[in-house]
Amino acid sequence: MRYAIPIAALLAAFVLSGCDDAQVASRNISKASDNFEVDRRIVFYNGITGDYMLTIEGRCSIEDQVNQLEVTCRVGQRDYRKHFLGLSDNVTYFAEQLSPGDVNVYHHRITFKPQTILPDFDFRGSGEALLDNTSEVMD
Repeated sequence: MRYAIPIAALLAAFVLSGCDDAQVASRNISKASDNFEVDRRIVFYNGITGDYMLTIEGRCSIEDQVNQLEVTCRVGQRDYRKHFLGLSDNVTYFAEQLSPGDVNVYHHRITFKPQTILPDFDFRGSGEALLDNTSEVMD
């Protein structure tokens, strides 16, 4: 198990070594955007009327689902907002990056967050119910 991370890193480096600079930069900018490091403007456009319907600006991550766009924006140190926007044949969107991305074309970016391995747990219920259930297990 202690060799799993170095082996995975070497494998990733081997697989990704055939990428050109543009692919590496694109992946690194996407990773930076998903980590709320890049300012974006996302505009929703009605193709029939020619009207802009909605604009979202900020440090936002975009996930394009089938017929739906999910936009998660960081609005404070620990504050986030998530928007769900329906897409159709006449409603589309475009996203522009508002500032240059500080990325490296020579190194692939990997983000490791220990908090995602050991998540926070939410307990719902009464403390008595928890004690009752544990005493049954211990009997």
